[in-house]
Amino acid sequence: MIEVLSSAALATVQDAGRKGSLRWGVGTSGAMDNLALAAGNLMLGNDVNAAAIEVPVFPFKVRFGEDCAFALTGADCAARLDDTPLMPWWVHQAQAGQVLTLGLPQGGAQRGSRAMLCVAGGVDVPEVLGSRSTQLRGAFGGHEGRALRRGDSLRAGRAGEAHRTHFGLVPPSLTLPLQVDGVPAVRVLPAAEYLGFEKSSRAAFWAGEWKITAQSDRYGYRLEGEALQPVAPMEIRSHGIVPGVIQVPHSGQPIIQMRDAQPSGGYPKFGTVIEADLWRLGQAPIGSRIRFIEVDWAEAVAALDETEAWLGKVSRIVELHRSAPQRK
Repeated sequence: MIEVLSSAALATVQDAGRKGSLRWGVGTSGAMDNLALAAGNLMLGNDVNAAAIEVPVFPFKVRFGEDCAFALTGADCAARLDDTPLMPWWVHQAQAGQVLTLGLPQGGAQRGSRAMLCVAGGVDVPEVLGSRSTQLRGAFGGHEGRALRRGDSLRAGRAGEAHRTHFGLVPPSLTLPLQVDGVPAVRVLPAAEYLGFEKSSRAAFWAGEWKITAQSDRYGYRLEGEALQPVAPMEIRSHGIVPGVIQVPHSGQPIIQMRDAQPSGGYPKFGTVIEADLWRLGQAPIGSRIRFIEVDWAEAVAALDETEAWLGKVSRIVELHRSAPQRK
């Protein structure tokens, strides 16, 4: 078992998300950084969609009740196993009784905003509508449908099994960088009401920097920048939305729907962050600034192919490591 020793860390159990339930008004949930989740699972020999613990606030501590292999991906979180510093994006072995601490790097500098703690066999919680992800709005899935708190115990699916450890990866933030003038960027497809905004506002959206405000969370990122002005007032009936959709309320300050977004809404849709870049957005810290790059459908598909190719490379690296002779 894995015992949670921290409180108020807003950590949740997440897998790749709840697919196919939007028709019933149930959002997708799932890891904010799907590449970090998939890579951590591949390194452990798990199913690529196995559940893990997503940690957005530090410090966070757990105690391993039994021997267990684990991988740390996502944000660089100055991890320690007891008093031993750990490499990020690496596979480690914990012994029964050891305490894992995730904290802020010295000086407060941090790459990314969410760490993923993947364990051998995945976090073993019941499936609800085909997923183990926590649905905070509906209070189901994950561990009792809520964020983890001190005293919670979770089970690793294959704790105690022998596992190859002490190897890791270069994170995608370094191998798949994307910036505009030194500012992290994500790619966006114009959406249905895009042409309903002033030409100057459309230009400002692509040319400006946008701050991710403190009113941002797993439900949505509220941005601050030059207000987007419609050509004329728009009254739109509620319609289906998915993670990545950029809506513009009356204030003109965009909201990007994230993993816990509700499945419908009535604000005009300005654009959609492409699926291949949602992980970049998920790792953007509150208070940081981002830029947007306009792409078309073909470019969005090509970007998704690029991330799939990266995961394919990860899989091959892991297989090579597993097939290598054990050191004596």
